[in-house]
Amino acid sequence: MFKRIATALWGHFESGEELKKFLWLATIFGFIIGTYWVMRPMKDGVFSAIVGVNWLPWAKVLSLIVVVPLVVVYSKLIDTFSRQKVFYVLMAIYSLLALLFVYLLLNPSFGLPNTVESPSRILGWLWYVYIESFGSLVVALFWAFTTDTTLPDSAKRGFPIIALFGQIGNMVGPFFLNAKRLGFATSAPVLGICSGLMVFTGFLFWLMMRVVPKAQFASYDAPSESKADEGETGFFEGLKLLLTQRYLLGIFMIVSIYEIIVTILDFHFKVTAKSMFTGEAAMSSYLAHYATWVGVVSMTCVLLGINNIQRKLGVKVSLVLLPILIGVAVLTIKLNPTGLTVAFWIMVFAKAVNYALNQPTLKQLYIPTTKETKYKSQAWIEMFGSRGAKATGSLGVNTWRAVFTEKYGALVGVNAFLTLTTLLSGGFILIWLFAAMYISNVYNKAIEKNEVVC
Repeated sequence: MFKRIATALWGHFESGEELKKFLWLATIFGFIIGTYWVMRPMKDGVFSAIVGVNWLPWAKVLSLIVVVPLVVVYSKLIDTFSRQKVFYVLMAIYSLLALLFVYLLLNPSFGLPNTVESPSRILGWLWYVYIESFGSLVVALFWAFTTDTTLPDSAKRGFPIIALFGQIGNMVGPFFLNAKRLGFATSAPVLGICSGLMVFTGFLFWLMMRVVPKAQFASYDAPSESKADEGETGFFEGLKLLLTQRYLLGIFMIVSIYEIIVTILDFHFKVTAKSMFTGEAAMSSYLAHYATWVGVVSMTCVLLGINNIQRKLGVKVSLVLLPILIGVAVLTIKLNPTGLTVAFWIMVFAKAVNYALNQPTLKQLYIPTTKETKYKSQAWIEMFGSRGAKATGSLGVNTWRAVFTEKYGALVGVNAFLTLTTLLSGGFILIWLFAAMYISNVYNKAIEKNEVVC
């Protein structure tokens, strides 16, 4: 039954074993994303309650600084252990840290019971970096493993299933697991549940490696790959590849520009929401409601066959569509500067289309690359590039919002700030479109000739 539905939506699967592989991967990804999106609304809610919402731009800068040593550790783990063991290690570490944060957040002196907001409260900063790093490291490792063990044609059929289950997790997780729905005074106990989910996700990965035939984990193999794999390895190899390969720089631009623009829109949304909700539980629950709707819209897009755009019209159309939609979103926010509902739905659709269409397409771009690129350059792009873009949008742009509002007043200042960001976003979107067209041409040529790009 499910195979017939999957075939109708995403194409004919070569075998039941191929479908089984993607169902396992999709289930694991659903738990990863579900856990992450339970914690993500808590990330901003807890930080705002402990440190203050106006310090969010600086939290993103700190996240960028911490990424560098994290990439060093991640690269060392990839060099030392099998990819499965690295996954188990990461899930164990994050599960234990989650339990530690439960204890700290419940502490009456420096936890959530203390309602005095201050940038000197270190716990809030550590909390923010913890959630950001989970979203970067664990998700990046999952996709590196998946792209390394999937062939291009198989990816067209299977990646939409993974995206669908991810959005189910995105929808179900924050809907059921938030402080308000569970009757908790704060979000700290919810984090304890997340710790258990992380352990269970690691167990699912372990089961998958034992029930799915090894033949289903075949890598994309082109004649030039053995040559491309030779040479320097280690932490800086990923960075070296990124800086010397235009293909990877193009992917870096797409990821970074999206994050810069959406970070600006997201900060506007969070500041507007914070002015209307008091208390950590109320703010976190509202953001959980937002997260649920991101999952609902994204899942609906996948079920309606949005990935057929990529399967039937190609990678280029898929990559070009999102910058056009983001441009419309920026203009809509500019025309409605004070509307929380407008900002809410703009962010829902900006995130949903990215998760449902853009992200699966971006992951496919790594298929015609070497293992070094998949595991190390991809980590640089998705961790350092994403965090760097958020820091750029936060420190380089969002901090000016306070300057404008102090000088011109709340309404006029916000309008002036949004005018500036609209102009900046327009320039970034033009670069984004150029990068999308370039890398899609390179990808199509590599697949057609059965070559490795880099």
